[in-house]
Amino acid sequence: NDVYDTCSAILTELGESIPEFYTLSESSEMIVETIKMYENAGEEWLKSDATVDKTLRNTLQLYRAITFASFFCKSHSMVVYFSSKAVQLSLSRGICEHTPLSLLQFTAVAIKDDNAMMCYRIAKNALSLRERFDLATQIPELYMNFYGRVAWRFEPFQAGVHKLRQCLDAGLSSGRSDIGLFCGLNEIKYALCSGANLKSLLKRIDYYLHLMETYRSEATKNNVLIIRETVSSLIDNGQATSIEASACVGDLNDPKNKLREAFFHHSAIRCFWLGHNGRCRYYGKKCIDLFWQGGQVTSYVAKFYLGMNSLGLIRKKSEVQLNKEVVRVATAAMKDAADNSDWNFSNKFRLLQAEHLSLNNRHCPVTVLPLYDESIESARKSGFIHEQGLACEKAGNYCKGVLKMEKALEYLNQARECYEKWGSDVKVALIQKELDALKG
Repeated sequence: NDVYDTCSAILTELGESIPEFYTLSESSEMIVETIKMYENAGEEWLKSDATVDKTLRNTLQLYRAITFASFFCKSHSMVVYFSSKAVQLSLSRGICEHTPLSLLQFTAVAIKDDNAMMCYRIAKNALSLRERFDLATQIPELYMNFYGRVAWRFEPFQAGVHKLRQCLDAGLSSGRSDIGLFCGLNEIKYALCSGANLKSLLKRIDYYLHLMETYRSEATKNNVLIIRETVSSLIDNGQATSIEASACVGDLNDPKNKLREAFFHHSAIRCFWLGHNGRCRYYGKKCIDLFWQGGQVTSYVAKFYLGMNSLGLIRKKSEVQLNKEVVRVATAAMKDAADNSDWNFSNKFRLLQAEHLSLNNRHCPVTVLPLYDESIESARKSGFIHEQGLACEKAGNYCKGVLKMEKALEYLNQARECYEKWGSDVKVALIQKELDALKG
């Protein structure tokens, strides 16, 4: 808030207009307007001479700072406003050392399904400007925006994990602990999406929590504590891995509460993996209300798991029509995402297809099992050991339902092996229980 107020006051003195609030429709229009300006400027604009206008350079630097600050204390629409203003200023008045980060901050909040390729291109072009300007001190923030918010649509999750880990160290060593720790938060988020070993991930999370305590980064720490609870639950349901510290999530009914998205998202994910379909549905509905149409990776991960959860509820004859719609939207989202990144999303799309087809027992295994196998193989190639295990588990359950017990044993044994590698003792125990029942 202090950073925001300071930047706002200086920008006002410089003649910039700072609105009290900005609507969602206004921000959507501004995104379209800014992208159109970029397209009209053409790629040659990136090669134009750097501006010597000191006032412009200072103004862009202030917009950079207020964009980052508004992410924590203002609405998403206000973040869009500030990042768009910075890009429009640079497009109309000149390029400088602050332009690359302005472009990346813009694409980080502007990217959606209908403009993803264009935003990715803008972001890649912004990174290419490193060759023109000395941006060493900006690298953590540049990569945080690119790998944390944009690249996942087109590049492997694991690439983001690697780069964001580097940026944490770079941020801390350069005196930008706020940026470094935010990179650490995003690294953990993508590591979980990538199926990183849960026990190793937990150790890294605890190390980051120590750093966040040292640097007094409360906002980032609360987000990491929410993720930690998820990892602990997936390892052993928190029996031996939980800690006394917990996230201070505040009023979950307050629309200004920045932790609501993370809280509901991770609550839904935990409930899905632990088999609490009803609770997953409850938290899933909260996710839908908050960010179902969102453009960030959390909305896509949520759609996948909520789609899978709804398929389970359909089998139980629970709110069939509502859950069919959730499955339809989730499947369409995974198909579109897989068109951009086969690596990150093809296995998810295939698994939703397989599960949907398996609902109708008239479809024989010859039709259904190849889809499960495609999902399993796709997850294996991408290194998503957790979702490889999930696909094996679902294939095994399907085989039980059509009385192919030997095949069920084969799939469930594969699922157990995957969950062991993932580090999820609780999932290993659940699968072992199913195996014992089959063998008994």
